[in-house]
Amino acid sequence: MKTQELLPVFERIADKIVEGKDKLVELDAAFGDGDLGVSMAAGYAALAEYARATDESDFGRYFQKASKVFNEAAPSSLGTILAFVLMGVAKSLKGKENADLADFSEALEAGKLNVMAKAESKCGEKTMLDAFDPACAALATAVAEGMSLEEGFAKAAEAAKTGADSTVAMQAVHGRAAYHAEKTIGHMDGGAYMVRLVFEAIAE
Repeated sequence: MKTQELLPVFERIADKIVEGKDKLVELDAAFGDGDLGVSMAAGYAALAEYARATDESDFGRYFQKASKVFNEAAPSSLGTILAFVLMGVAKSLKGKENADLADFSEALEAGKLNVMAKAESKCGEKTMLDAFDPACAALATAVAEGMSLEEGFAKAAEAAKTGADSTVAMQAVHGRAAYHAEKTIGHMDGGAYMVRLVFEAIAE
């Protein structure tokens, strides 16, 4: 895959986030300020617009610029976290003009680790990582089993959904939601649901 082939992917993600915007707002409003759907829609729309306009062929530079575009369009805590993901992806893919499932698997794992380091968070804390980590694991398994790009991301989407669902039983320990402690149990994390939507969009 080349960078120019990412345009329809980013366009589908942007559409998927708009489709799920009300749900994202609802989930965020339970213990946050309720702007998650709006900020994510703005961020992914900006990414799609960037993908339409750029002629960058190096995946590293492509995603480095994408991280800045997203952070500027979605100035929020999750916007910053997703910029960390894109920065990690950019560093992993630096110098590549062609990328396959193994490359994307390694890059997303790098993005995950960048978030864990910079946000000082880990799985099991009711965050986007609880959907992102199992999706990354599914991609690694897909690579080991010799699956195609399409098959790999289909598996990742399934894992992201299961991961997002798992946050319902968790107690929040980060952000505004942490102040509500045990009251957050029984509610899905909005960031994890957003990750589910993204991987479903990629799989589609």
